[in-house]
Amino acid sequence: MPVKQNRILIFGAGVIGSVYAIKFIEAGNDVTMLARSNRLKTLKENGIQYNDKGVVKSIKVNVIDTIENDDVYDFIFVTVRYDQSESALLALKDNQSKNIVTMTNSIGYSSWLDIVGDRLLPAFPCAGGQIKDGILYAQFPPKVLMATMVGEINGLVTERVENLEKLFKTAKLPYTIDKDMKAFLITHSVFNIAMINTLHFENKMMDEKTARTKKTAHKITLTLNDLSPLN
Repeated sequence: MPVKQNRILIFGAGVIGSVYAIKFIEAGNDVTMLARSNRLKTLKENGIQYNDKGVVKSIKVNVIDTIENDDVYDFIFVTVRYDQSESALLALKDNQSKNIVTMTNSIGYSSWLDIVGDRLLPAFPCAGGQIKDGILYAQFPPKVLMATMVGEINGLVTERVENLEKLFKTAKLPYTIDKDMKAFLITHSVFNIAMINTLHFENKMMDEKTARTKKTAHKITLTLNDLSPLN
């Protein structure tokens, strides 16, 4: 049975947006990126340029700088920084797409829900890196340290969560369905990021023995999480 092609908008063309756009395009989805300024120009002229084991490659992507209300997507991924999230959601307020996935950390959702309502689906990315001279240098930590986390605010595994799970699977992105995204985003993600930065700096292991031992790294993360005053 052929895999369903999803129509996807990536709202934000930084590192996270570019990483997920590449993965979704390679999986055969119809992907559009919303970008601004120099990034918009670069994507239109060169596509998404990225470093693949020392070789610079490019992949074509549809690019827009504004979105119309009747321009409907199966999923819209908001991949901007937290301080830009509200303005991004305001730009999507009247758009008719039903699923808006916020790929950023947050300690609450009330203001976001006021803007887009139950279309909101919180998530957290599993990749990092940098864009240098227009070229993406992506980093994917081991799944035991960080996978794409996603889940409904109410903790239910809904049809759209299952559809998103299929999307991640076909795009070969490690993922986990979380039933308490608020708790995860407040605590676990902070410690995981700290561990990732320690073990994976500029694609070089700072502590190869620890990094090779996924169990050890995972145990450290869980210990730090247990010590958090927020738990």
